[in-house]
Amino acid sequence: MKILVLSGGSGTRLFPLSRENFPKQFLRIFDGESLLQKTVLRALKLVNSLNNIIFLTNKDYIYHIKADIKSLTNIEPEHIIAEPVRRNTAPAITLGLIYLQEKGLVMPDEPILVLPSDHLISPITSFIETVEKAKELAIKNYIVTFGVKPTKPETGYGYIEAELDSPTGGGFRVAKFHEKPSLDEAEKYIKKKNFYWNSGMFCFTPSVFFEELKLCSPDIYELIQGKSFKEVFDEFENMPDISIDYAIMEKTKKAVVVPAEFKWSDVGSFEAIYEVLDRDEKENAGNTEKILIDSWRNLILGEKRLVACVGVEDLIVVETDDVILIAKKGQGQRIKELVSLLKQKDKWRKLTITHRTDYRPWGSFTVLDEGERFKIKRITVKPGEGLSLQMHYHRSEHWVVIRGTALVIVEDEGSNLKEVFVREGESFFIPKTKKHRLINPGKIPLEIIEVQVGEYVEEDDIVRFEDRYKRC
Repeated sequence: MKILVLSGGSGTRLFPLSRENFPKQFLRIFDGESLLQKTVLRALKLVNSLNNIIFLTNKDYIYHIKADIKSLTNIEPEHIIAEPVRRNTAPAITLGLIYLQEKGLVMPDEPILVLPSDHLISPITSFIETVEKAKELAIKNYIVTFGVKPTKPETGYGYIEAELDSPTGGGFRVAKFHEKPSLDEAEKYIKKKNFYWNSGMFCFTPSVFFEELKLCSPDIYELIQGKSFKEVFDEFENMPDISIDYAIMEKTKKAVVVPAEFKWSDVGSFEAIYEVLDRDEKENAGNTEKILIDSWRNLILGEKRLVACVGVEDLIVVETDDVILIAKKGQGQRIKELVSLLKQKDKWRKLTITHRTDYRPWGSFTVLDEGERFKIKRITVKPGEGLSLQMHYHRSEHWVVIRGTALVIVEDEGSNLKEVFVREGESFFIPKTKKHRLINPGKIPLEIIEVQVGEYVEEDDIVRFEDRYKRC
C-alpha cells in the first residue's frame, strides 16, 4: 500500500494561530507534535517506510514538511510533490498517482490510502483495523471513504448517507453525500443511524480511480490522457479547482463508506480544539499560562504572555505576538469572515499571511520591531545552512552576531566577493546594492540581530543571484 498525504491546505478557521504561510498542519498544539507529524506516525504504522508515503503540497510548504519529518524520523522525505498552483484534492490526487505510476512505485491493483495531514485520530490500533477493512474493499474495486459517527449536530462537516441494507464486507454503499448542513438539518441527521461525518479520507486502487475519473470527470481525464508527469505538472494550472468529492465520489456507483472505529477530529475550529484538550475543574482548557477567576468553559491559547480572565464564560481567547482574538464559543466558524475582512485592509492584510516569525529553508526570522524606514529582525540560521547570494536596492543591513559564528560573503569595491568571519559580539555592515550572503559554518544555530534601514524594507526587495534552495 502507498499513502498520499494531502498537506497543501491553508485553512483560515484557526487564525491567528494558523496563517497562510504557516497553516494548521504545522501547528504544535497537541503534545508538542504537529498535526502533520501525528499523521506520519499513523501512516508509518501501516507502511513501515517513509518511502511509501508521498506528500502532496505546494511550493510554499516544502521546507516545513522537510523540517517536520526530519525532526521526527531523522530522514528527509524523498517523495514531495509541490503543486505549482492550488487546484484542490481531485487534481492533487491525480498528480500523485501519475507520479507513482511513472516512478514504478505502485501496481494498478495496489491500495492507495489518502490522508489529510491535519486530523487528530485515536487510538491508532482502531485506525489500523478500519484501514484494513478499507483495503479489502479497495481490492474488490470499490472507492472507499471513511465515515465518522456523529456525536453532535455539527454544521462544519459534510455528511455521508449510507445504505444500511446493502453491506459490502465491513462497509455500506453510499446513498448520497450531503453538504455542510444548517443546524436544523444536522439535528435531523444525527438522529438517523445511516448518517456519518465525511472524514476526507479515501482508499482505492489506481486502476479504479482512473476508470472512475474517466467516467465522472472526463474534463480532468482528457487533460492527463497520454501525458507524462512533467507534462501534467507543467499544465497543472489548466486543471479545474475541484475536490475529489465533487469530481468522483458524488457521481461514482462504486462509493462505499466504512464506519470509523476510532475517535476523529479535523481540528477545523477552536471549538474542535476545545473538545480534545484536557480541561480543569471549571471546564477551562488551554495550553498557556493563565489566571482565571470565576471563569468557566473557556478556551485559552497563547504563546508568550500570561492570559488573565475574570468572570467570563464560554470564550475563545487566542494570544499571539501580533494578534489577540476574543470570540464567543459557537462563533468559531465565523473566523473566516474575520480573515476575509483583514485581507481587504492594506494595513492588516499581512497578518493573514505570516506570523512575526517566518520560516525559511535555512532557518527562520522574527520581526522584533518595525516602522517607517527601519525593521529589526532576529535571524536564526541552522548549522550548515545559508541564505542566498542576494542584493537589495532600497535598504542597508547591519548584522550583530549574538550566538555562533557567521561566515559573511560580501562584494567589495572592486566587485569581487570576499569572505569574512564574524564572531559572537561582533558586527558587520552591508551597504545597499552590494551582493552578500550569510552562512552558518558551525555546528550550533547561528543567531544574529539584523537592523534594516532604507526607504523600503519589505521582503520583496531581494534580488537573488545564487541559491541552494532553487529560489532564484
